[in-house]
Amino acid sequence: MKVLVTGGAGYIGSVTAERLLAAGDQVTVLDDLSQGHRAAVPAGADFVQGDAGDRPLVERALRERGIEAVMHFASFSLVGESMQRPFKYLRGNTATGLSLLEAMAECGVRRFILSSTANLFDKPGRIPVAETEPVVPGSPYGESKHALERALKWLERINGLRYAALRYFNAAGATAERGEDHHPETHLIPLVLKTAMGKQEKVVIYGDDYPTRDGTCVRDYIHVSDLARAHILALRALDRGSLVYNLGNGRGFTVSEVVETAREVTGREIRTEVGSRRPGDPAELVASSERIRKELGWEPEHADLKSIISSAWEWHSSHPDGYID
Repeated sequence: MKVLVTGGAGYIGSVTAERLLAAGDQVTVLDDLSQGHRAAVPAGADFVQGDAGDRPLVERALRERGIEAVMHFASFSLVGESMQRPFKYLRGNTATGLSLLEAMAECGVRRFILSSTANLFDKPGRIPVAETEPVVPGSPYGESKHALERALKWLERINGLRYAALRYFNAAGATAERGEDHHPETHLIPLVLKTAMGKQEKVVIYGDDYPTRDGTCVRDYIHVSDLARAHILALRALDRGSLVYNLGNGRGFTVSEVVETAREVTGREIRTEVGSRRPGDPAELVASSERIRKELGWEPEHADLKSIISSAWEWHSSHPDGYID
């Protein structure tokens, strides 16, 4: 299949492009490189530099390459920043997504995979979080994804679009060639590993008095390669209808467990400091992936925390300065 991957120079998008190529698909990556890295784009993919919201550019790419499906990763995705700059997210993410979908409709492309988010569930009533949980976005970032999900339902009804909305929790880990290199970095595992490498002084643990097994927050970590495989399974299944899935390991690990496992993997001391709780941080956030397991046969191949952190450590060790663009 000929697939356009927006945001394919970013962390999850580049790994998904890698997996698509390995599966025999033809891949075009569209990325403006404002957050991604040219060096992350797999060698076998065509590359178009530009904004996913640039409709004339997108239409040319769709037509000239005979694109049959779009995977949409391009997005502003920092929850904290979205609380400080809401219009950047409410306008930017939503307008870009709608422009992309309009270009697809104009060109007759009717398969779409949305990279959505667990931030649709601010304070879930049940853990693990299933797809039946009421959607109450936890930030303008989550709201922007929710707006796109709602738009997809109308486009399915009116234009015959087939879509999958994949709501995932904490992507982590790396493949041999592709890993996590954000500026600024806000995710726990790469921050812990940067501390192990001596690139920062300490890891701040935001609260150690939560009602969890060791007092620190519990989160669900899913290996980026498992996440990419779920996107491809969903793409192959669109002929049977549109899909909505929550994605995660189905089990959670505390912040302290992440740090301790990283110490074991790296063999290095990792200094920590306990800080105040961050507003809005739930004590526990874990996904139920029962629906995608049952319907598509997806199972995580890297479910244990040690293997996830080990893969990230191998990548960071071989790319101490991240990507060199």
